Amino acid sequence: MAGGGGGEGASIEYTPTWVVALVCTVIVAISLLAERLLHYAGKFLIKKNQGALFEALQKIKEELMLLGFISLLLTVFQSRITKICIAKHLTDDWLPCSKSDKSKGDDKSIDHFQSSFFIFGRRLLAAAEAPAGQGYCEKQDKAPLLSLDAIHDLHIFIFVLAVVHVLFSALTILFGTLKIRQWKQWEDSIQKKQQDPKEAQQRTVTHVQEHGFIKRRFKGIGKDLALLSWVRSFFKQIYGSVNKLDYETLRRGFIVTHYRDNPNFNFYKYMMRALETDFKRVVGIRWYLWIFVVLFLLLNVKGWHAYFWIAFIPLILLLIVGAKLEHIIAQLAEEVGQRHTAITGDLVVRPSDDHFWFHKPRLVLVLIHIILFQNSFEIAVFFWMLFIFKFDSCIMGEVGYVIPRLVIGVLVQLLCSYSTLPLYAIVAQMGSSFNKAIFEDHIQVKLTGWAEKAKKNTAQRKAVNGSSQVGHKESLSNVQPPAVGDESRMEEGRALEIESAATSNEPK
Repeated sequence: MAGGGGGEGASIEYTPTWVVALVCTVIVAISLLAERLLHYAGKFLIKKNQGALFEALQKIKEELMLLGFISLLLTVFQSRITKICIAKHLTDDWLPCSKSDKSKGDDKSIDHFQSSFFIFGRRLLAAAEAPAGQGYCEKQDKAPLLSLDAIHDLHIFIFVLAVVHVLFSALTILFGTLKIRQWKQWEDSIQKKQQDPKEAQQRTVTHVQEHGFIKRRFKGIGKDLALLSWVRSFFKQIYGSVNKLDYETLRRGFIVTHYRDNPNFNFYKYMMRALETDFKRVVGIRWYLWIFVVLFLLLNVKGWHAYFWIAFIPLILLLIVGAKLEHIIAQLAEEVGQRHTAITGDLVVRPSDDHFWFHKPRLVLVLIHIILFQNSFEIAVFFWMLFIFKFDSCIMGEVGYVIPRLVIGVLVQLLCSYSTLPLYAIVAQMGSSFNKAIFEDHIQVKLTGWAEKAKKNTAQRKAVNGSSQVGHKESLSNVQPPAVGDESRMEEGRALEIESAATSNEPK
């Protein structure tokens, strides 16, 4: 590189300064534009009192920072990675493409290099370091652990994966929210009905078996056989999950269980705040998801069609989760239908963690997170291969395996947005505890500060009591620790109780 000539192999020593300045200007401008967009998006969310969505935006920034750090590591250590040599026979197995396809693939990729932005950037980056490690392993009759081109392909793949995951998660929440917003008119009609004095004074006897919710969820197929109940729930998630009667009954069960003193509680707003709070968890890429990435990359061996079979995982998981959520509603109806024949007043279900897997309602959110990530992985791999290697490359695979992968990906996205996510939004509130989103954002901040202050006061009081006992053992009866007012003690106790209740349903 030190003596570099012209063309793509020239180092910065022999590159015109106007080229260096122009490239730096473009890169800095794009970076500043992205940073300003995120900044103003955050200010807009704060202005609209969307604290949960603002936290989700902060999570996206964290993911971008992680990507930047990964990019930095790949850039700094790429020359050293290419100088890690292994025996040549170790590179003959576990290949996405057979070596017999290499010459044919190289001929096809030359033309694609000229038109692909990603490849052009990759070659520019690769050219900066290629001479430094050129022939290092070949001189030892070995092969490099990872070539420079492969490092930059991996670099681009990680970037595409993160962008597609964030984008698809946002689209899922957006489309799901549009579906859920249709329930707002149900909430408004219920509120209007409850504010009617005639309706409030009217006391009716409800025949449980004749109630529409029981008829739809409990009577008929699946009443006696658990297997048939699961089958019915499986198909119900597809053709009709939640109607107004379901919403009204589940809403009433939540309010009677957790908010009995306020029958006019706006359940719709609470549910939307809870969904926004969950979104910040879904949009991130947790450590175990990176394990999936490594495992999937390992299994991408020619002839295995691993990505084709992996595409079925999010679809199967999504159908199982949707069936489970529908089955929980059926169980709530079954409990009431078996316990009562007729009741005074409206039908009330009893939310409980016992209906969820391992008594953990938040486990459903973890599964939805995995589903969205795996689906994003499939779509990201397709676009990465399309832009880097073209559609007819050997790594892309046969068309008969590629098209079904895309169809399954679109199907998972639509089903999750318009069925599973709305189902989760309402059924997740049918646990034994309520979400901290039951409080407005500004109230959450005040309660958290109140609880933290109470904890500090409690710790200080214990410290004072302990020092008094140690320093005055002989005259303990004559010395009293600093007094703390009864009102202060009651406030601390209430603050701790509220914080415990508000966070009891948060993921561990």
